[in-house]
Amino acid sequence: MSSAAMVLADAGLVALVLMPAAAGIALLCAGAFRGREPVGNSLIAEEGVGGRRTADGGGGAAAAITVAAITAALAVVVVTTDAGASAPFIGVDGGDLALSVDGMSRVLVPVVALVALAVMVFAAGEVHAARPRFFGLMLLFTAAMLVTVTATTLPTLLLAWEVMGAMSYALVGFAWRRPGKVGAGTTAFLTTRLGDLGLYVAAGAALAGTGSLALDDLAGADGGWRDVAAAGVLVAALGKSAQLPFSAWLSAAMQGPSPVSALLHSATMVAAGGYLLLRLGDLLAATEWAAVAAAWAGALTALVLGVVACAQRDLKQLLAASTAAQIGFVVLAAGVGATTGGLAHLVAHAGVKAALFVAAGAWLTSLGTKQLTGLRGAARRHRGVGACAVVAAAALAGVPPLSLWATKDEVLAGVDHPALHVVALVAAGLSAAYAAKIVVVVLAEPAADGALDVEEPGTRTVPRTTLLPAALLAAAGAALGVVALPVVADGLREIVGGPAAPAPTVVDLALSAVIAIAVAALVLRRPGLLERLEQTPLASWAGMPRLLDGRPVLALAGRLARWDDAVVDRAVMSVPRAIRRAATGLDRHGESMVDRGVEGVAALTAGAGARAAADDVHGVDGLVRAFARGAARLGAASRRPQTGLLHQYYAQAVVGLGVLFAVLLLVR
Repeated sequence: MSSAAMVLADAGLVALVLMPAAAGIALLCAGAFRGREPVGNSLIAEEGVGGRRTADGGGGAAAAITVAAITAALAVVVVTTDAGASAPFIGVDGGDLALSVDGMSRVLVPVVALVALAVMVFAAGEVHAARPRFFGLMLLFTAAMLVTVTATTLPTLLLAWEVMGAMSYALVGFAWRRPGKVGAGTTAFLTTRLGDLGLYVAAGAALAGTGSLALDDLAGADGGWRDVAAAGVLVAALGKSAQLPFSAWLSAAMQGPSPVSALLHSATMVAAGGYLLLRLGDLLAATEWAAVAAAWAGALTALVLGVVACAQRDLKQLLAASTAAQIGFVVLAAGVGATTGGLAHLVAHAGVKAALFVAAGAWLTSLGTKQLTGLRGAARRHRGVGACAVVAAAALAGVPPLSLWATKDEVLAGVDHPALHVVALVAAGLSAAYAAKIVVVVLAEPAADGALDVEEPGTRTVPRTTLLPAALLAAAGAALGVVALPVVADGLREIVGGPAAPAPTVVDLALSAVIAIAVAALVLRRPGLLERLEQTPLASWAGMPRLLDGRPVLALAGRLARWDDAVVDRAVMSVPRAIRRAATGLDRHGESMVDRGVEGVAALTAGAGARAAADDVHGVDGLVRAFARGAARLGAASRRPQTGLLHQYYAQAVVGLGVLFAVLLLVR
């Protein structure tokens, strides 16, 4: 490729992410300048997105669809190049804001852009209140995911990760005047933010272990730092993709409008965690425990949330639980190294789930309910959308030759642990059960009087803008079953790159097909089997949302407060009481003890002084006087020889000489 073509390709990549971001900001500003948003008479009381068209006259929707269409066209062109772009950000290796088109992003960039375009078209017929704000947020949401799948450095990924989380909060709580909406957005935001902290931990470990913030360098971190980085990435990915133990936030997110759910569950936020683990498969492979943890987390989520989906009475809640379950297969694929199968499953699921949420939103608009009891015969009332929903549900069930049948087997082929394989196979069977539950309801005969079990029946019409995106998404989701063909699967492996993974055998494909068809047929024939689950705690997501609503925390805080009052405060208060008692005792005994001690010291001092005085008088003075008397006696004695008589002096001299002579004789 020539240098001029490379410059154009790089510019196209920059435009791919900046154009929807800039347009989204512009629409948000336009919505802010419009002042107070009208509430309107919503057709969808729970979501608050219907009502009369507002003063923007559809301009917000038209602008968003135009930008999304240009973005989709750019995406298709850019992925045919080796485009890359970067801008300085942090002065370390890998600290730039860098984007690149690599093997995995070649597949996901067009998927994100095309699904976003389809959802924007669907939203044009669904959302009439506060359109500039809604479509601005949707465009920013799309831009954040496009940055996520093309990021090559941790700063770039973190920037997109944060924007995606903020947009999810704003979109889930879009109808913020309605009770519970902001709380639902807050629950989703804070839960995913808790997991997002892991990505910051991973960034710190990467810098400490490699000196670089490039994603490709994470697997080469030194020793323990690699384990820390793997743990951080795993927590962040599980949180974003609503995997156990973070799954419950996805239930709260169903408070958002149906177009938000369609985009959130298919090609953006919930898919981001699975993508990240696939993208960093080398890190998981280099950290064996992290790969095992990812595989089991994905398989158990697919199993547990599959059962939860079977127990739902609300269509959107059923689809939400099924999303966590299906992304569980992607996380499982990342753990066992089945990168190609995981990516294919992620792409196929995006089309299937977006189509199902479009259908759910259309029925919610026309029938005014998302309860399964009120959706009996919905596919018969609106045959076009109903046909799309049935096809998408069949693909979700894993019915051959539709997409998720083939992609699940691509994942399962890489699972060599017997227990893990059994769990995943049971989870695949549950996919057929909850998909069949949708089909059996929407294809059922409507009630004879045509009555709808709803409080606000709506307009009973499906917007014209709904059928086209539903049909295209369902067709794409179903047609991706071609990945089961060896030539297509080999081509996808060549594009994605990475280590080779086992391919499913004919026996594997036949076994999964038999399981899917048998389970689906059983549920279609005896729907009451799953209705029993609706009376169990599984219907409320096995109590998982209670972990996020604050009540367990408040209960724990109450118990801790009582324990604090009964134990800690008593212990703390006993200390000053003990000190006071000790001080009182010292006060009672202190005066007598101290005074007695002082008096004793004084008495000893006085006695010592008296003894010193007596010793001075009788000792020192006596010695002085005795010395004086001795000196006087010596003086008197020394005067006696001094008589002045010469013969006495001669006599004294003779005596002295005699004494000296005697001494000399003795000494010798």
